[in-house]
Amino acid sequence: MINVSKLKKGIIIDHIESGHGFEIFKALHLNDIDDVVVLLKKIPSKKMGQKDLIKIETDMEINMNVLGLIDPNVTINFVKDGEMVKKIKLSLPKVVKGIMTCKNPRCITQYEEIKDIKFYLVNEETRQYRCEYCDAYTTFIEAD
Repeated sequence: MINVSKLKKGIIIDHIESGHGFEIFKALHLNDIDDVVVLLKKIPSKKMGQKDLIKIETDMEINMNVLGLIDPNVTINFVKDGEMVKKIKLSLPKVVKGIMTCKNPRCITQYEEIKDIKFYLVNEETRQYRCEYCDAYTTFIEAD
């Protein structure tokens, strides 16, 4: 197994479902930062079988709603001076604003420029959200 050094300062996104690591990498635009970023895929895990992991050697704002939509079971660890100072366990966000778009062709958001559309979680199991304007149900699909 490959050894990656311990972070002195930064963020570790752990317990990523195997195969979702690159999707999170793209969604957080980690290729655009100038600091060290490590994406580990298919790491053996007793709890999950296999998992992905991302280490970011910098302090940065992370959109927790995007992470929660892609993989609501991830854990975010914040590291300072080589020690974990904060740990956050994510879940599906109850309200999502400005991330999703309505798929209903008759929704007003398809014809008028409306920013920051809100979607409300209606079914955790299927990850369905309801548009605030037309009440149509949709699921989050990360755009390329």
